[in-house]
Amino acid sequence: MKVQLLVVGRLKESFLVAAEEEYRKRLRPYCTLTVSEHKDEAALLAALPRDAHLYAFDERGASMTSAAFSADILGQEAIHGAGRPVCFAIGGADGHSDAVRQRARRLISFGQLTIAHRLVRVLVLEQLYRGFRILRGEPYHRE
Repeated sequence: MKVQLLVVGRLKESFLVAAEEEYRKRLRPYCTLTVSEHKDEAALLAALPRDAHLYAFDERGASMTSAAFSADILGQEAIHGAGRPVCFAIGGADGHSDAVRQRARRLISFGQLTIAHRLVRVLVLEQLYRGFRILRGEPYHRE
């Protein structure tokens, strides 16, 4: 599966860069992952492949369990995605624009907590890794 993470802003903190790199390495057996950084939402939308299935992490989205993320998004994309790129978007400090929200197939929230968008990058990668492990029935996830 081709997975693209589109983000507004750059990672500057070395500890977050190291965490992102660790999860990118862990994800190699499960998907082809591309992470692209953009200066704003307009650039993010311009970089989005026309046929991509977009999921946006947004405070207005619905929260879900890791098992549901695995089955309802990764599993369904693997079965019904028809080889289309699966894209996950993370907005900047001000979140997503209405244009991104409208383009997304689904809005996903990490709950009502406010989390720095730079840290959300690592959380998304960890959930992707967890989700693929769940799909394959591999140990990692505990309920």
